[in-house]
Amino acid sequence: MLDNHSRIVITGLGQISPLGNNIVDLSSALDNQQSGVRTLESIPYKNLKASYGGEARDFTGEISNYGVLEKTLTRAIKKATRLMCREIQMGVAAAQHAMQNAQLTPEIYNPDRIGIVFGCDYILSLPHEFREGVMQCLDEDGEFDFDQWAENGLPKVNPLWLLKYLPNMPSSHIAIYNDLRGPSNSITMRESSANQALAEAYCTIERGDADIMVSGATGTRIHPLRTVHVNMQEELVGNNFAAAAACRPYENTRDGMVIGEGAGSMIVERLSHAEARGATIYGEIVGFASSTCMNRDRTARFDQAFENVIKQSLENANLQPADIGHIHGHGISTISADRGEAVAINKIFGNQTPVVAAKSYMGNLGAGSGSVEMISSLLALDKGTLFKTLNYDTPDPLCDIQVTNSIDIPAGDSFINLNASPQGQASAVIIKSLQ
Repeated sequence: MLDNHSRIVITGLGQISPLGNNIVDLSSALDNQQSGVRTLESIPYKNLKASYGGEARDFTGEISNYGVLEKTLTRAIKKATRLMCREIQMGVAAAQHAMQNAQLTPEIYNPDRIGIVFGCDYILSLPHEFREGVMQCLDEDGEFDFDQWAENGLPKVNPLWLLKYLPNMPSSHIAIYNDLRGPSNSITMRESSANQALAEAYCTIERGDADIMVSGATGTRIHPLRTVHVNMQEELVGNNFAAAAACRPYENTRDGMVIGEGAGSMIVERLSHAEARGATIYGEIVGFASSTCMNRDRTARFDQAFENVIKQSLENANLQPADIGHIHGHGISTISADRGEAVAINKIFGNQTPVVAAKSYMGNLGAGSGSVEMISSLLALDKGTLFKTLNYDTPDPLCDIQVTNSIDIPAGDSFINLNASPQGQASAVIIKSLQ
């Protein structure tokens, strides 16, 4: 049980999402029930199932998006921006905001005792990276001749292009900019990555390898190629609703996932270390779990996967279902995932524990969703009340859970955060107010 181990807490928060570039923007949007889902601007949508998504519109990649930085750090990030794709930029920015929020500076921490573990999706290159090389390999009929690629095409590709898209680069960049010399790791488990990254950060500190860890995840479903994959492979919403009304977790008329993009980051710290420096403490990590369940036809078994991680994380935390103040659901707004998740929640908690779903405000941010959702629940713990889940008009009778439909529901002093990939990889983290 975690009770017998080191107490490890969260001392810093940072996020980039369709709801803004910092936790103040996020909190304001949730309080005022302002959706971040709008008509797509960054990619063409004529041939997509839906014309809208949760774009992080305020994030332009400019250095001002990274918060207040000292001069040396400003120069380093500016110089390296050309080696970071948008997903990596958002992850780096979220981490910088979290470090600033935690008041972590080189004078505060021992660089050998602080590390990083960051989650990420698989990252696709942008087509223009290969344009010049491909143009050099066209024959007289305009067809691509692969035999010319090694001699004429490849030399036209920027030799550093791969560094812009490697999924270990968010961790690498953040560690280099901030001189984090402790353990470094990357988790690439799609939507379940954020919870797993936080759990790994906990374990790294608990086993004595660090006093502080930067944790988080970044992801996107909005991309010239990735969005095509999503349209072909996943349960995606159609143009049946207005943009802000499209993401409808657990609601009877929902018809699919809304695409989004974003990143979230948290500073994880040994309690004794945090108290010694007078840090603000947002919550204590007390339990976590991970489980993958598939049917024989390789489709996700969401009900069993979620049941497993809920039970395992409660056991890990030495808690009973009644001890959990609220559940932050995966709430991806697909028929299969929502129903499977609801079955698991109802089986363990019944239909009395409140369930919130921040995806109703921003869609699915891929790997970034879990971190932004955890931050949303941490802010709710601090306020004492939960935000309303948007677009929950008519409950799905097969989702027999207590979805928040007002702004006066107590948040309790703890929550469990749930996420899962389309393949059935589920993860959970339990966080409590410090007592």
